[in-house]
Amino acid sequence: MVFRKRRLALASVAAAAATALVAGCASGTGGSSSGASGDTLTLWTHNAGNSAELDVVKKIIKDFNESQDTYTVELQSFPQADYNNSVVAAASARKLPCLLDVDGPNVANWAWGGYLAPIDVTGSEVPVEDQLASTVGTYKDQLYSFGFYDVSLAFFARKSVLDEHGIRIPTMDKPWTRSEFDTALAELKKSGEFDYPLEMGTGGSGEWWPYAYSPQLQSFGGDLIDRNGYKAASGILDGKESVEWGNWFRSLVTKGYMAKKSGADPNKDFLAGKSAIQWDGSWNAAKNAGKLGDDLAIIPPVDFGNGPKIGGSSWQWAMSSTCSNKDGAQEWLKFSRQTKYFVDYAQATSTIPATDAAAQQIADYQPGGMFEELVQFAREYATVRPVTPAYPYISTEFQKAAQDILAGADPEDALGQAAKNIDNNLKTNNNYAG
Repeated sequence: MVFRKRRLALASVAAAAATALVAGCASGTGGSSSGASGDTLTLWTHNAGNSAELDVVKKIIKDFNESQDTYTVELQSFPQADYNNSVVAAASARKLPCLLDVDGPNVANWAWGGYLAPIDVTGSEVPVEDQLASTVGTYKDQLYSFGFYDVSLAFFARKSVLDEHGIRIPTMDKPWTRSEFDTALAELKKSGEFDYPLEMGTGGSGEWWPYAYSPQLQSFGGDLIDRNGYKAASGILDGKESVEWGNWFRSLVTKGYMAKKSGADPNKDFLAGKSAIQWDGSWNAAKNAGKLGDDLAIIPPVDFGNGPKIGGSSWQWAMSSTCSNKDGAQEWLKFSRQTKYFVDYAQATSTIPATDAAAQQIADYQPGGMFEELVQFAREYATVRPVTPAYPYISTEFQKAAQDILAGADPEDALGQAAKNIDNNLKTNNNYAG
C-alpha cells in the first residue's frame, strides 16, 4: 500500500476541527497493514460510556464469533470525545483497526485521507438499497460505510400551550411558515410565561451547530457550499439567502425569543416549562412523551421558503484501508446487516431504524405509532451534510460564524469570512482532488 502525506481536516462531534498533516493511505499495493492478527480482527467504536449502544455492538460481535470458526472479532471502545483523535493517531502510525465506526459527515474526509477502504456487502440480508439514504456513506460513487439508524430533528411543544395562545399545530401537509413561526414566538413572548419561548440548544458545541442550524439556512435557500463540484463557498454561504437566515437567527436573540447560550440541559428546561417550543432530536422523544403524554406535540421543521429541512446521517460502520484481513472484516459487516440488529439498535438507543422492515417491528415507529412522524421526517426532510472531504473544516467555520452572529456580529461579515476561509482551505488542498 502506497502512503503519501495529505492535509486532512478532521472534526469530532464534540470539538472544533483543525487541519493537520497526517499520514494518509492511498490506493495501491505493498507497504504496511494492520488491524488483524491472522484471523483475529480488531474493532473500534466510540461508544465507551454509552452502554445501551455498546451492548448491541457486543451482541453482534458475540453472535458473529459464535456463528463460524474462521474469524474472531475483538472489541475496543473509546469515549466519544477521544475517539477521533485516537483514529488520527492510529492512522499516522498506520495502526488502524480493521473495523471502525465513523460519524456519517466525516466519511468522505476519511475516505479521501486514505483511512477507509471501499466495502462490498453484496449478499447480506438487508440490501443497501433498502436503507434511508442518510444512513449510507459513499464517496466517488463507492460504498464506504453504512449505519443502522439515523436521528431526526423536530420541534416539541405542549399542545395545551399552543391551543391556549391560539397557535396552530402544524402538520407535514401544512408546516409552519416563517411568518407563522415568528408570530407564534411573538405571542408566546408577550405572554410572559416563559424564560424564553424557544429553546434551540445554543449552549451546545461542535457538530450540533451545523446539524441543528444549517438545515434552517438551507430552508431559507442558502447552503454551506456550492454542491455542484464542492469547489466554492463564496456566493453560497455568504449569499443573499444565507445572510437572510443569519439576520433571522440573530433576531431570535435580540427579540428575546431564544437565549444566546442555553442552559446545560435544554430538554430538562423544556420539560420544566421554561420554554414553550424546543428544537431537539428524536433521542429525547420518549422522555418527552413519558413526561407529557398525549399533550406532547411533535412538530415538523419550519418551511422558511424552500421546504422543511433537517440534518441527516449519524454513526456508521466502515473498514480501514490498512486492514490486513479485509475478507474477514467484510464478513463481519455482512453478518451485521440483519434486520434484527437494525431493530436492536433502534430499541436500545431510541433512534430511527435505517430500514422500513425494522421500523415495522417497533410499535412506536409503525403507521399510527407514537413516533411515526419522526420516521417520516427522516425520510422526507433529511438533507445530508456536504459530501466532501472539506466538510469537517466547513463544519468548524460554520459553527464559528453562527456563534459570532448570536454574539452580535454582522451576519454578512461573519458568513463572508467563513466562506473566504473555506475557499482558502479548498485552494490549499487542490479542492481535495485525488
